[in-house]
Amino acid sequence: MNERILEHDNQVVRRFFALDTQTYKDGALNLKTKELLGLVASLVLRCDDCISYHIAQCRDAGVNRDEFFEAFSVGLVVGGSIVIPHLRRAVDFLDQQEAMPA
Repeated sequence: MNERILEHDNQVVRRFFALDTQTYKDGALNLKTKELLGLVASLVLRCDDCISYHIAQCRDAGVNRDEFFEAFSVGLVVGGSIVIPHLRRAVDFLDQQEAMPA
């Protein structure tokens, strides 16, 4: 879908996508840390699509199950009990991802 969106000559959209890409590159913080930060922010914002995206990106970056649950804990503490339904879906998605062949 990103390719379809970027087919249109809209500089605002293109620049935002470029900013997102640049943000998650290794820098003072490595990719793994930045994806974990994105996951926590997504939990707090209660965006299930974002949570799933960052879980997939975190897995690609080498995040293990213990690290996921520490990040989930931070999101839960920062976001409060309203995060619990999203945490449930996050763990379900993580389980599905882990069950898929590598």
